[in-house]
Amino acid sequence: MSEETTIRQVFDPASRHDPFPLYAELRKRPVHRDPSGSYVVSTYRDIVALLHDPRLSSDVRKRGIHDAPVPPPFISIDPPEHDRLRSLAMAYFGPPHRPGLIAATEPRLRELVEELIDGLADKRRIDIVDDFAYPMPITMICHLLGVPREDERRFHGWATDLVNNAGARFGPDAPGTQELLRRGSKSVGELSAYLAELVERHRKDPGDDLISGLATDGGMSDEDINSTARLLLVAGHETTVNLIANGMLTLLRLPALLERLREDPELAVPLVEELLRFEPPVHMLPARTAIADIEVAGVTIPKGSGVNLVLASGSRDPARFSDPERVDPEREDNQHLGFGGGIHYCFGAPLARLEAQIALNALARRLENPRLVKDPPPYRLSPILRGPQQLLVDVDGIRS
Repeated sequence: MSEETTIRQVFDPASRHDPFPLYAELRKRPVHRDPSGSYVVSTYRDIVALLHDPRLSSDVRKRGIHDAPVPPPFISIDPPEHDRLRSLAMAYFGPPHRPGLIAATEPRLRELVEELIDGLADKRRIDIVDDFAYPMPITMICHLLGVPREDERRFHGWATDLVNNAGARFGPDAPGTQELLRRGSKSVGELSAYLAELVERHRKDPGDDLISGLATDGGMSDEDINSTARLLLVAGHETTVNLIANGMLTLLRLPALLERLREDPELAVPLVEELLRFEPPVHMLPARTAIADIEVAGVTIPKGSGVNLVLASGSRDPARFSDPERVDPEREDNQHLGFGGGIHYCFGAPLARLEAQIALNALARRLENPRLVKDPPPYRLSPILRGPQQLLVDVDGIRS
């Protein structure tokens, strides 16, 4: 199989259900040049090195992406502006400035999870995605940001369009690409307009939430508040939806492990770490740009080139992880790439971990004899944020 064919298959929706054999092909040569002229890096050692290399820029404007949101969110810019904006946002989200914030959400998270499962009591076929994995994290991130509960459902369509737009922008052209880009641009505009109004409302009547804090402390411009809120609303729930859905799919395929979790709730902590390695919600980081020549595994990536880091491939690299195709909650030194690395390490990792631990524990405990309806399930379009679009499960009932 040629390099170009392998890379095109990685981005092909037909491969979304199992891209890992393609990643194994990529790892045979750690650096590939894709059809667009960008470079794809797939091995753990080289990905980690690049995540910490200041010669690799995260600023999308240096990639020549002229339709990117303006201003881009802090995840898509470089220091020192990245550091300033991230620090301002972190002051209202969690550690080190508010170390108790995430822990304080745990009672509400547990209550919300039980409410959602209680609502499934009359069903014998449930969709883990729509019935559970989507509403739980969107409710929590909206609460933390200060989005009214009645507006939560509006974000589903916007977030889907933005995620699909990212996958279309950074992959090889395919049928439907232009439509995905158009819809993504439209949703960015609609979401930005909504958030601009929300910022003004919180400035006039602030609460104990992130948007209120940013709107009243004067450290960020309104444009930067908007881009930060947009990033956190999308990334703050999309990744967790995928983490929960991918995790439950893995457990349903491994019923002995599901039974272990049911009997031992403490297993959820190491299990979630292993799921972040084995079936991560984020498969690649696109839109990096070499701002100098960089030699990687004997290949020179020229200055100005785009670079895509295939995190999910690195987390199954046999040169780093023994028996990487096996799910092992007891795996030692599990330094996976599920939350990225370097200065752009996932902002919401503590919250996502807690949400997944609570969610998977509750599903294991309360779903009676769960069985997959279709395996593999249908997957979402994006090769970047990968997860089932639907995960239908038949159950004999809901335990109390």
